[in-house]
Amino acid sequence: VVQGLTAHYLTTSAHANLIKPGEWCLIHGVGGGTCQWAAQMAKLRGHKVIGTCSKGKEEIAKNLGCDELLVLDEVPGTSYEDYESMDIVAKVMEITDGVGCKSVIDGIGKSTVDISLGSLAHRGIFISFGNASGAVPAFPVLRLIGKSGYVTRPKLLDYTTTREELVGRADEIFGWLKEGKLNVSVDTTFPLDEAAEGHLYLEAGKSKGKVLYSI
Repeated sequence: VVQGLTAHYLTTSAHANLIKPGEWCLIHGVGGGTCQWAAQMAKLRGHKVIGTCSKGKEEIAKNLGCDELLVLDEVPGTSYEDYESMDIVAKVMEITDGVGCKSVIDGIGKSTVDISLGSLAHRGIFISFGNASGAVPAFPVLRLIGKSGYVTRPKLLDYTTTREELVGRADEIFGWLKEGKLNVSVDTTFPLDEAAEGHLYLEAGKSKGKVLYSI
């Protein structure tokens, strides 16, 4: 539920209406967790989506409906994307005919902040919502002047401030699920007495969907 609600506000509200239907959105890490939901919801909103994923999560990412999928090498010995293995900014500009993306949804953090800022379109917004690779380092606001860009660092609690808002988001999500418009993949299941192993699995970035515990 938390992942779904997070993806919902990221794709419906956090961009402050700076992206319109038919415009490009870049979403990092669509092979796992929240951004599997976000990629599908962005498409439901009429946005064109560029997704990034690791080679190990390519198959699951292919089923999300992204218009373009940038498949990256993995960091040696891990399941995480190696964001230095491809010139993502150049690819984004090639795909968008030099325009860039009006919205960048980034839950990776330290490894992708420069990519995200570099991929923005004129008056685009960088939505930094996670720190999977470490916290985003401080940077001078003057970096945004080139494209008059925007940055936001949102959290779910500020987008479910009333019961009406919470229920409205949940109703739309469950409506999409009922109509078969959202594909929620279950990666694997751990017995409850192996909860520690499940957490290690998640921390290693191996999950390709929901990780469940059986009681």
